[in-house]
Amino acid sequence: MQGLSGLLLVLFVWAHMFFESSILLGKDAMLWVTHMFEGVHVFGEPYPQLVSAAALVVFLLLALHAGLALRRLPARAREYRAIHTHLRSIHHADTTVWYVQVVTGFALFFLASAHLIQVMLQPDAIGPYASSDRIWSGRFWILYALLLITVHVHAGAGFYRLVMKWGPLTAANAAALRRRTRTLAIFIVGFFLLLGGASLATYMKIGYEHRALVGERYVPGSHADLNGGE
Repeated sequence: MQGLSGLLLVLFVWAHMFFESSILLGKDAMLWVTHMFEGVHVFGEPYPQLVSAAALVVFLLLALHAGLALRRLPARAREYRAIHTHLRSIHHADTTVWYVQVVTGFALFFLASAHLIQVMLQPDAIGPYASSDRIWSGRFWILYALLLITVHVHAGAGFYRLVMKWGPLTAANAAALRRRTRTLAIFIVGFFLLLGGASLATYMKIGYEHRALVGERYVPGSHADLNGGE
């Protein structure tokens, strides 16, 4: 259950990054994606409640995954000291990957929860200008930068450990599979960090240009858009 819930969250995070990166294709592309999740393409008008419902489902899945993971984590300072001693003495790469998951998972419980709660409470505050204003003028770029790094390192480590635990591992192919999976995980993490970093920088740029008109919503072909948001 822990592995399955983690896999679902990893797949969601990766898909979410592609949707978020639609801003790299332009404001109209990002607005189209926003309308898709609000049901505009189906119902003809936006229903932000759909976004809240999706965020709630992800939040509950995150809570389930965290609850299952907590059962396997040390509960006392003495146990953490023992782990640190263990890590220093054996220098075992896969054990270190597990510990990276522990640290990033703990941080994610707060970072991801803050993001999901904000989406649940303000589902209509998503769009080329609304998101950019929140990121730049609302200083949410700090949260998102920390979340970007933490979530993808955690997801990459989780992907690696899932393959090692449930993949076609045999005595003959163990070393090769471990090496290839580690390389693939590093590539995936690097790819999404670059994609997410470029997307975040684009939102910050738009938010900076639109800082004098915070609260105005994007309309394709609007005067504000044609003048760079100033």
